[in-house]
Amino acid sequence: MRMIRYGLIGACILWSQLGLAQTNTCKNSAYLTFDTGNMAVAEYIAQVLKQQNIKATFFLANEKTKQGGYSLDDSWKGYWQARLQEGHRFGSHTYDHSYWVQDAGESDVLLRPQFGKNAGKAIRFDQAQLCTEISKVSTRFQELTGKPIDPIWRAPGGKTSPRLIAMGERCGYRHIGWSPSGFLGDELDSKRFPNAKLLEQASRGLKNGDIAIAHLGIWSREDPWAPAVLEPLIENWKKRGFCFALIPN
Repeated sequence: MRMIRYGLIGACILWSQLGLAQTNTCKNSAYLTFDTGNMAVAEYIAQVLKQQNIKATFFLANEKTKQGGYSLDDSWKGYWQARLQEGHRFGSHTYDHSYWVQDAGESDVLLRPQFGKNAGKAIRFDQAQLCTEISKVSTRFQELTGKPIDPIWRAPGGKTSPRLIAMGERCGYRHIGWSPSGFLGDELDSKRFPNAKLLEQASRGLKNGDIAIAHLGIWSREDPWAPAVLEPLIENWKKRGFCFALIPN
């Protein structure tokens, strides 16, 4: 797994240039990002972000939801429209949440979609097919909201290769991973990594310029992360002098 960090140019540049939600100066800056997941806590996370006056960057895939549909179906139209109106930013997480498996031949890659007609199969993608897999999210988001996503994407699981990243760039999308200390652990086993432990680690671990990652819902975690951790975590970060930026285009 390759983690790619996109650092801030500086902690104290003009807020309007980075889309910071806060209006006061800060000692440290970071990016808060969310992948779709099963959407079980999507509404809760949106409420917390609004209450805390924080803008986040969402990476979207058409994932199966706790409610029984998919995260980019018509039932989520109002949700994505509201997040767009609130000023959040959006990137692609590949339409079928397709994991990189390995490079193939001289110019292709093998991906394993988690959803869609090829779910669970290792499929060979050439340049054009990868561009379709990434940009299909933007097409669908524009159908739902009237606006395309931003020219950024995140590979599922953070699994990448230099070839995959270069192929994405040729599609017009820059890859955004996350920082090691920005991994918030919401997909980890809740017995080995209880919420109290994750809160403590993330509260002290975040560094200036970090990209933090969580999900709008995780199937495997028995003790849900967001309701117990997200709001106190943000408050702890703010006490440390953090404010939050949107991923630049």
